[in-house]
This record gives sequence, C-alpha cells and structure tokens, in this order.
Amino acid sequence: MNLQALATVIDSHTGGEPTRVVIEGGPDLGHGPMEDQLKRFQRDHDAFRRSIMLEPRGSDVLVGAVLRPANDPANTAGILFFNNVGYLGMCGHGTIGVMITLAHLGRIQQGIHRLETPVGVVTAELHTDGSVSVTNVPSYRHATGVRVVCADGKEFTGDVAWGGNWFYLVSDHGRSLELHDVEALTGLSWEIRRAINAQGYPLVDHVELFGTPPSGDANSRNFVLCPGKAYDRSPCGTGTSAKLACLAADGKLAPMEPWIQESILGSRFIGRYRWMDESRGIIEPTITGTAYLTGESRLWMDPSDPFGEGIHPGSA
Repeated sequence: MNLQALATVIDSHTGGEPTRVVIEGGPDLGHGPMEDQLKRFQRDHDAFRRSIMLEPRGSDVLVGAVLRPANDPANTAGILFFNNVGYLGMCGHGTIGVMITLAHLGRIQQGIHRLETPVGVVTAELHTDGSVSVTNVPSYRHATGVRVVCADGKEFTGDVAWGGNWFYLVSDHGRSLELHDVEALTGLSWEIRRAINAQGYPLVDHVELFGTPPSGDANSRNFVLCPGKAYDRSPCGTGTSAKLACLAADGKLAPMEPWIQESILGSRFIGRYRWMDESRGIIEPTITGTAYLTGESRLWMDPSDPFGEGIHPGSA
C-alpha cells in the first residue's frame, strides 16, 4: 500500500463548532500578505482543501485553518481559513480553536497575541481560565431595513453587515430557534440567502436569524447558516461581530457593555465593542469563548483512492 503523508491536524470545537488546524504538511504558499497567500491557495491548491474538508475525511460542518509564518515579526502567526465549499476571510470560533491549539503545542503562553488573516490583523488573548478573547477586524452595518422576497413570496426585512464575513441578519422570521427544527431553519435561511444574493447583495454568504433565548441570562439566540449550507453550532464569532455593529448603530448597546449571544445549541459567546469611528458606524468587536481539544490525527493519501480528494460533485 503506497500511502503518502497528507497532513497532521489537531481538531477542536468551540461552542460545538469544530475546527481542524493543519500543523504539519499543507501546500507551499510562498510568502507575502495572507490575502495573497489565500489567492494562491485557492488557485493552485484547492485539492488540498477538498481532501481534508470533505467526506470521507471531513464533513460539511468542519472549518479548517492552515498556520502560516507571520510576515511581521511582532505577530504570532498567520492563519488561512476554509470550509467545505471555499475560503473564509476570518473565522471567530476558528481563531479561538487556533489559540487553544497553539497553547497545546507550547507555541504560545497566556496573554495577547496578534494573528494575520486575509482581512487584517486580529488580536487574541488567552486567559488564565483557558477562554480566549478575539478582537476582530473592524465591523460595521452596511445597510439597514433591507427587504427581500423569497421564491415562495415570503418577505423578510433585515440588515446587511460585515464582521469579517458578510451577513444578512433577520429577526422577523417568525420561527422558534430550537435545535429540533434545524432542518426547517436551514431551508428557510437558504431561501433567504438566495433572495438577498439575487436582490443586490451577491457577497452575502451567511444568514443569521435571531430570537429570544430560552434562559433569561442571555441577550439573544441565533441560528447561523454558513456558506456551505451547514449551520454554525457556535454563536458565530464574525456573526456576533456583525450583530454588535448593528446594535451599536441603533444605540441599543453601549460601548464595552456585554452582549451574551447564545447559539442554537445553547453555547455562548460574550461580545463587547469599542467605537473606532462612530460617525461612520465602525466598531472594534471583541468576542470571548472557549474551545476544547478533541484529537490529533495524521491524514494520509492513497493514490488509488477514488475519493482521495474528497466526495464532491466532480468526484462522481
């Protein structure tokens, strides 16, 4: 059997949402800004992404990260995020998973670390209790009161916001956000995404539904549909950042006031923000959460395996 080493990975989950960090192996992406390395990854090495993200090695819900040397020696590392359908500019839960992985490897200690991503430098603090606070990229609401009409004629109104990824945030969906209803929530969110894309916002690839949490000590519950049609098990770091930007723009949350965002599973992030440019509605969000290690694996490639590069539409 002619097995070839593909990668060594460490898996974790943040609030139920898994992260797979490549610690050995991976493609040669050269040097330069993470944005440029991501373009080379997408253009020349997408087979690697498919191999470790898609079944039979991965799953639709998995988010991957490749660690890269930082360009600035003042920064700890570079990170490139990806999932089952493509690439992410930033990932909040994934950054928390990366930090816990780096700590496990002995590469970082408690304190503040700067990480380079394709959408800018983020800072992440590893606390003494093992939790991580991620200070995300500048976030803002792009448009408010955006009305969409789905193919079945149902209408929704929400906000379009940036939190490291593009979101359409909806509260008037009329559904209860319960775990047993995720199939229906996925279908509804997918139709909303198709509508918002068709109606002038093609870059929106996340839909975030909000509702009242079952418990009284959280501010909100959400259901987040990710680009590959899998729902986020965590409260979503970039989605919570987008939510904070909308709350700040509406004057509903004061700077540094905590916002407890609950996921469809009941897991939680605590969000806070500072104004970066109040006149333009730009905030600096910070998201705090906890990740848990679940395993370390050596992934192999068998050249004779017909699904070695993952099960995808082109593999049949």
